[in-house]
Amino acid sequence: MTELIAFGILSFTTFFTIINPLGVMPIFMTMTSDLDQASRKATAKKAILASFVTILIFAFTGQILFTFFGISVNSFRVVGGIIFFLMGMDMLQARLGKVKVQESEIKTYVNDISITPLAIPMICGPGAITNAIVMMEDAQTAEMKAVLIGAIIVVMGITLAILLSAGKIIKILGQTGNNVLMRLMGLIIMVIAIEFFLSGFKPIFQDIIAGR
Repeated sequence: MTELIAFGILSFTTFFTIINPLGVMPIFMTMTSDLDQASRKATAKKAILASFVTILIFAFTGQILFTFFGISVNSFRVVGGIIFFLMGMDMLQARLGKVKVQESEIKTYVNDISITPLAIPMICGPGAITNAIVMMEDAQTAEMKAVLIGAIIVVMGITLAILLSAGKIIKILGQTGNNVLMRLMGLIIMVIAIEFFLSGFKPIFQDIIAGR
């Protein structure tokens, strides 16, 4: 029982830290600022559902998929870093805040951003996928696997609650506050992007030098 509790705490803390719901929130706020409350909620729910399903798929089949397609986690980090950097550039110039969505296009827009970039790679990025694969390998028993899945569900629930409360935060901050927060988070995301890119590129480059 003690081992299960320790594993559950470890699973929760690692996923919560890697997913970082508070870091996802400003991007969600910015990209949904022109949507009504119902559409914003639909976007959040679809993003969480897509993230949860993706994490579970990689948790159970990650090693098989990576081996079959010859994909490395480091390559995933490089791609994630590039996506983050481009997103950070747009946020730094407040481009995301200028997106205007026509009423007839709301459904398509919600479907688009709920999958990319909100679900992948913001919520379910290389770190979360890697962590899911590693933690599932460490879960030797059915009980530990259940605890791991439970921890993921709890983290996703917390993330959903934070995203659903973003509408109130938008009203409090106003357009100016939202733009300031967006630029600040854009800088932070660009720094994270560089770290992601380098952490993935460095081992790939070392393998190239070694002639592997």
